[in-house]
Amino acid sequence: MHKNPWTIISSSPIYDNNWINVVEHKVINPAGGDGVYGKVHFKNLAIGVVALDEERNIYLVGQYRFTLDAYSWEIPEGGSPLGVDPLDSAKRELKEETGIIARDWKKLLDIHLSNSVSDEKGYIYLATGLEFSEAEPEETEELQVQKIALEQAYQMVLDGTITDSLSVAGILRIKILLAEKTT
Repeated sequence: MHKNPWTIISSSPIYDNNWINVVEHKVINPAGGDGVYGKVHFKNLAIGVVALDEERNIYLVGQYRFTLDAYSWEIPEGGSPLGVDPLDSAKRELKEETGIIARDWKKLLDIHLSNSVSDEKGYIYLATGLEFSEAEPEETEELQVQKIALEQAYQMVLDGTITDSLSVAGILRIKILLAEKTT
């Protein structure tokens, strides 16, 4: 429907590891000028889970984020290898990070996380019918799990306490869905 206004002159790989690669493109921009555009390609999908109990509490995971050099409260999240069903990865991440096993699942959102520099795509799920067991975090994760009222999590989004994009989108989406059910 829309024609790509960018022309790629050349592409050079800059960096590659198990999770991302970075390519620098020499381009002609939409206005006809020469330019450079860097693209971060993600080798996994981003997965987020809003685990909601019958009393409208959700479960947040707190952890220190190396990239931000700061502590972050988030919905349970992780990666899903390309080619793996994102729902299977969501179930794994929820159990791994919180010990929660959910009976019922619904996809809330498909989301691009930073489309000006990356192709990272995320899926956010709602998990209900919760059962609790032991968490099994990865060795790179030092996690704190917190049960919190959805309304309080919503306020944390509004006041900037929760800034993670999957968490913000998931919490806002479920808040809107629940508000629509009561009207």
